[in-house]
Amino acid sequence: MRYFIIAGEQSGDLHGSNLVRGLLVSDREAEIYCWGGDMMEAAGAKLLKHYRDTAFMGFVVILKNLEKISANLKLCREQIIEYHPDVVILIDYPGFNLRIAKFAFRNRIKVYYYISPKFWAWNEKRVKKVKKYVDRMYIIFPFEKEFYRKHRMDVVFLGNPLVDETERRASAIPSAEAVRRDLSLDDRPVIALLAGSRKHEVEAILPEMVKVVNDYPGYQFVLAGVKNLPDELYNRITAGKNVKLVKDKTYELLSIAEAALVTSGTATLETALFNVPQVVCYKADFLSMLIAITVIKVKYISLVNLIMDSEVLKEILGYSLNRKNLKEGLSTVLPGGRSRQEILSSYSLLKQKLGPAGASVRVAGDMVKSLWP
Repeated sequence: MRYFIIAGEQSGDLHGSNLVRGLLVSDREAEIYCWGGDMMEAAGAKLLKHYRDTAFMGFVVILKNLEKISANLKLCREQIIEYHPDVVILIDYPGFNLRIAKFAFRNRIKVYYYISPKFWAWNEKRVKKVKKYVDRMYIIFPFEKEFYRKHRMDVVFLGNPLVDETERRASAIPSAEAVRRDLSLDDRPVIALLAGSRKHEVEAILPEMVKVVNDYPGYQFVLAGVKNLPDELYNRITAGKNVKLVKDKTYELLSIAEAALVTSGTATLETALFNVPQVVCYKADFLSMLIAITVIKVKYISLVNLIMDSEVLKEILGYSLNRKNLKEGLSTVLPGGRSRQEILSSYSLLKQKLGPAGASVRVAGDMVKSLWP
């Protein structure tokens, strides 16, 4: 069968790559085309468009790139018609993917959604489009079952694929000494900085993170960069600060970190799965923050807090993201801090809620089984 997968950012590329591997196991004759990234391509899919050309997030950023987004939609529709897949598989990325869902539905192509967009956080009315255009929804957080039940939708929960990825990657990480040697680090304990994978996130959040570096001379701060962003961006922001940049070594970094400052998103869950106490950070442009405050309906923004339904992690958002608050939050999660042990205990329960490894294989198998004539 033919599969056309669309992921619009780095985390979608990660989950998409594991799904691709699962599909190739369950369907040995699979032909897989994708909009994604290097990881999906390496897993065996034919990459048609890289997410670095499609990842526009934030209201202002989207407004500035409407022409590019429109051109991308046109190209994607043309390629779907050209390759005529048996199913279009959408991974999160709702602004783009819901439009593609409508298009595929009207062209009588099955639509599966893998990793539900965060409709439970804002713009809940878009669930109506999911009900109309999506044949099968796969969720990865247990609390989403109740949300969709409220909308009279049957959804499939087979675990969280991030568990697969962290276990797979963690098993291949060498000793702490070897990781330190590979990353050119000294013997001081490490505080990891995860500033996001998008340029506008890094520009907004990293300058605030690095303000606390001089407050912890006994630690070394290590920044987890991503290869789709240039070194110059990171170096400009960290100039004059004692921050070590390592690129595409996030899991290795987390394996030796004592604590972390983490941009809200998938990274908060990855950090939790590596048992690293963390402080969650988020900041955007003024208009985006204003709109978010108006429309977001959830109590928390970090996935860990949402899954646990309590403030396990300190969240520092918007104009509260400053040196004073970051220093206070970071001190509570470092060894000896008052929140550290409570966070580590909560991580154990979090892992139980997410379920065992193997979600990607289970989802792929279910997809193939449901498509088989």
